[in-house]
Amino acid sequence: MKSNKRNLRRLSAAGLLAVPIVLSGCGVFSGKQSEAIDPPPAQVEKQMLNTAGSTAAQGDIGTQTTVYLSDTRGMLAPVTLGIPKVEGANEVAESLEVLVNGGRYAGFVPQGFQAVLPAGTQINNVTVDQENKLAVVEFNKSFTEYKAADERRILEALTWTLTGHEGIEQMQVWVDGVKLTEMPVNHTPLDRPLSRAMGINLQKADDALYSASSPVTVYFSSLTPDGIQYYVPVTRLVPTGQDAVQAALNELIRGPQYGDGLVEVIPDDTTVASIETGEDGAVTVSLQDSMFEQGEQVPTELLQAVVLTVSENSENAKVKIRMNDLAEVVGTDSRNYSEPVSRPEFINEISI
Repeated sequence: MKSNKRNLRRLSAAGLLAVPIVLSGCGVFSGKQSEAIDPPPAQVEKQMLNTAGSTAAQGDIGTQTTVYLSDTRGMLAPVTLGIPKVEGANEVAESLEVLVNGGRYAGFVPQGFQAVLPAGTQINNVTVDQENKLAVVEFNKSFTEYKAADERRILEALTWTLTGHEGIEQMQVWVDGVKLTEMPVNHTPLDRPLSRAMGINLQKADDALYSASSPVTVYFSSLTPDGIQYYVPVTRLVPTGQDAVQAALNELIRGPQYGDGLVEVIPDDTTVASIETGEDGAVTVSLQDSMFEQGEQVPTELLQAVVLTVSENSENAKVKIRMNDLAEVVGTDSRNYSEPVSRPEFINEISI
């Protein structure tokens, strides 16, 4: 651990955030890997769902949109792309076009990522019920031509892409004019609209029981084949009765699941000293660890993972970070994270 901490200090001072390390589940902070965390069984996934209520040429960046694509290990990650602005086009529908494998925007998908909707899928129509913040999406029959193992990934990618747009909190799927009450291959129920409460890249913490668990979403790190760092959201089922932000930070510190290719972003000896919500709604997180001292910059990768994790579990609140009672917490991006920091509007801007 001491050797790793010295290495991280040197990296922090140099401003090197994405270290070309072997993606074996270990992070840059420790040689320890997390204990195995089970993926949830199918019936638990269904319960969460019920509870949740041609290639374009690469051109000039027009509209930035964030979509959820599958990486080389099959995990979904938000990727922000610049796609051509089409006059009169529906921006929500255009973002879904990016999700079509081999579709119009295939040339804009970065190396190491893949669209999840079956080839030939057409977005026939997208309407938004503003009162209920519900997106209703109608596809053609090609949407149904996928493998059973891809069914949940497709639903997660659609739900998280759509709910990334302002004014959308849930979504519903139709095919050729018929509302789906279940998915056609693995029969995932769709009797209620889907929201982010369904989770993403779902896992169960080893101390949680399926019958008494709640979801929290944390952000780990990974690298593209070209060595570009990006964040990956993971929803963990944790024992019920915990504060969501506290539980999420605990899972962030616990680290990635063994063998999933994600990278630890925070030292495993870190503790959460306190979590406070101010009158302005900002959440102040106080962390304690044995690594960083006054005057040292903290890796932005660590700080942004905390901001993303806290905001995801606190209705997008602004976040202030304290570490080891330091007067200021400054990242390697020279930003002062002791002041309120908003969740980034665009995550994982990866060039093609």
